Formats: sequence, structure tokens, C-alpha cells
Amino acid sequence: MSGQIVVFGATGYTGRLTAEALVRRGQKPVLAARNATRLNQLAGELGGGLETRVADVSRPETVHALVEKGDVMVATVGPFVKWGDPAAEAAVRSGAHYLDSTGEPPFIRRVFEHHGPQAERAGSGMLTSFGYDWVPGNLAGALALREAGESAVRVDTGCFFTGSAGSGSMSGGTKASLAGVSALPGFAWRDGRLQTERGAARLRSFSVRGRDRQAVSVGASENFALPRIHPGLREVNSYLGWFGPLSRPMQGFSLVSSAVFKIPGAQAASGRLIDKLVKGSTGGPGLEERAKSGSHIVGAAYDAGGTQLSEVHLTGADGYSFTGEILAWGAQRAAEGALRGTGALGPVDGFGLDELEAGCAEAGIARA
Repeated sequence: MSGQIVVFGATGYTGRLTAEALVRRGQKPVLAARNATRLNQLAGELGGGLETRVADVSRPETVHALVEKGDVMVATVGPFVKWGDPAAEAAVRSGAHYLDSTGEPPFIRRVFEHHGPQAERAGSGMLTSFGYDWVPGNLAGALALREAGESAVRVDTGCFFTGSAGSGSMSGGTKASLAGVSALPGFAWRDGRLQTERGAARLRSFSVRGRDRQAVSVGASENFALPRIHPGLREVNSYLGWFGPLSRPMQGFSLVSSAVFKIPGAQAASGRLIDKLVKGSTGGPGLEERAKSGSHIVGAAYDAGGTQLSEVHLTGADGYSFTGEILAWGAQRAAEGALRGTGALGPVDGFGLDELEAGCAEAGIARA
């Protein structure tokens, strides 16, 4: 089955959006998930003629059997910290290319530091967090750095909802992922190297549509990827502006919880409680709800003295629609042999800045 695109988690919310986008692009993805009945129903709703395969992360061998060398694995089964490894391992073992929809800092780090080197030896590429988390931030940051030139030593990125979106319109998978990693160690690019840093350690405001909006720091793929394309970078700051007035309280919660979780057994107990209270795979906003919201992403570059050298704004589709479309675009391009490297790749070094900008515009987010 060489050259096929496999959507693992196809019956979930993000998986379905991705499969739909692939079909619209004229592709015939293999639909993979753990429930055969739901798979067959989805295949029929997408027009029929699509292959389905049953695979379950609780039986990793079934996931490993999904792909061969030259295929593309698109993983949408989360939370990735808990369930993500089997799909990544499947791609590494087979030599298949890999994309996922995670936004979870610990898993992003795992791909870059653990799975990525193995994929490089296998000759395949891995593009983690290749959705709204964190492709637009990478694009905005890279465009700002290109405009700023070699004098730039710092770049900040910020991602915001616009319109009527809010936490109430998050999918079940997003809520489960956010809850699961809310107090786990994150990371940031500081002093020219990657350093461990708790989430929401920093708070800053960005100008979005003429008003200041707060955002909290988060470990994102920009921290790994942007220093590769701009070697003079000393600092990369990624911010998430989804929480509005709750941003500062989140900073306080992060500080307290990071201390509490150092107590033996506290983190495991918290994980069990989250599993009971926050369920993933509960669906997400429909087309009408998504149409009420959009995205605004900022990238700003600075020199060594803190003077801002450039600022780029991207706007467009809501995060969920964009995620499905950009995953489909990236999977198709990877299947066509367009990846520019092997191992763990960022969006820019994976496809090139100009091609990525065109792909994001095609998926619904472009320079304002």
C-alpha cells in the first residue's frame, strides 16, 4: 500500500475534519480507528470507496501495521501525552512520514528529542503539531524574522481566537489535552538553548484588531523550529491568547500547581481525576458554530536591545477548520515527496517558507 495517506483517529472530531479535507482534495485516505462500525459509516458518508482499518492504541501492533515505507501517517488520537506514541512509533519503524494534530508541549518535545532522531535514521520526516497548534505561529514568526533580517535575536508569537469563539466552543479532545498538560513542565528557547519552563510562566499583551489582548506563554514547536531557520535567535516566546481575563489567574495556577505536583503521587492523582472529569472524543463545534469565529496570529521580531524590528499579522479561519485543511495539505505534499528533510521537522524547514505560506492561505489563514 505504498504511498497511501492513513488518517488514524478518523472517526474522532479532528480526524473526520482531516479526512473530509483530503477527500475534497481528490485524495483517497485510508480511514483508521478502533470501531469498525463507525469507520464504515464514515466511509459511506465520505462517498464510499475508501479503505478502512481497525487499529487501537491499546494494541500497538495494530497501529504499527497501518503504514509502510513511503506512506503518510496522520495521527489525530489524543491526548497525545497518553495515546500518541504508538502512531509515532509506527511511522518510525516503517519509514513512513508522519504528521499529527497535537498542541501538547511534552509530546512535541518527545517527537523532536526521541522519535525524530529515529525517523532521521529511517529516512522519514515527522511534522508534529501540524495544525492550528502550531503552524500559524511558526509562519508568523518566520515571516517576521525574514523581514527583520540578521539583527533579530528574539521572536514572539501570539495566537488568538476572534469572533464569538471561546472555551465553550472547544472540542472534547482540546479540553482533554489542555487539562492533561496544564501543570506539566513546558519549555522555551532562552539564551540560545532549549530550557524547561512551566506553562504560563510569562504574560504579555499583543495588539489584536486595535486592542490589547493578554496571552500566556506556552511550549510550542516554534521553540524547536525557528532557531533552525534563524541561527542567531537567542529567545523564542510562544503565547496563547485563548483565555482573556483568565490569563493572569492561569499564571498563578501554573505557579502553584507546579509546586504541588512535586509532591510524590500528586501528579498521578491529578491525572486520574482529570480522566474522570474531562472526556476526550466528545465532538466539537459544527460548521455553523465554527463560521462565527476566526483566528488572529501575531509574529514580532526584536534586536538585542529590545527594539521591535518587524511585526506580521495573520488572520483567517477558525482553528478547527484550519487544522483539518492544513493537515490534509501537508499529508498530500508529503505523499508527493515535497518534504525537504528527514527527522523531526518544523513547518518551515519541512516545506520552505514560501510554500508553507501558500499552503496556509489555501487552508484559510493568510497575512492580514
